[in-house]
Amino acid sequence: MILVRHGQSEFNAAFSVTRVDPGIPDPRLTDEGRRQAAEAGQALTGDPIRMLVASPYTRAIETAEIIAGVLGMSFTIDPIVGERAAYACDVGSMTSILRSRWPHLALDHLDERWWPEMEEPEHALLRRCAHFRSTMAARDDWQHVAVVTHWGFIRGLTGKRVGNGAIVRFDPTAPEPTEFE
Repeated sequence: MILVRHGQSEFNAAFSVTRVDPGIPDPRLTDEGRRQAAEAGQALTGDPIRMLVASPYTRAIETAEIIAGVLGMSFTIDPIVGERAAYACDVGSMTSILRSRWPHLALDHLDERWWPEMEEPEHALLRRCAHFRSTMAARDDWQHVAVVTHWGFIRGLTGKRVGNGAIVRFDPTAPEPTEFE
């Protein structure tokens, strides 16, 4: 399975300079983030991806749209791969707003307010990651799945901190990480 961190968002661009939460809820991608998403899509063209899944956050949906366009496929939305809700950027957009922006996406499975309360504790994130890991490990096609997700979720699954647009190969049948960067 492949994990892709979304491209740089407006939040990421501001936070990287100030290290202070700029208070931008559910930010969009920057031009750099769109470039990173296109680069990730190009890097994935040789992989046998049959299913692309994205978090419901705007930055992940925009990243998945770009990757899906490069790969010539559609994608689905799953809130289990969302962020931990530690910053203002982790306040999502209501499902009705997402539906108006992306009417072609199936969003009926989402609650109107689908993101976690501030702040999801580390143990809850790790429990969510363990559930996702076991669900994916039970699939016979997990090797053909790519997921557009977030820093916190990737760290919870792999123990690694990754930058925007990073691609991480992930085996859900491997042991859970015991150390975190």
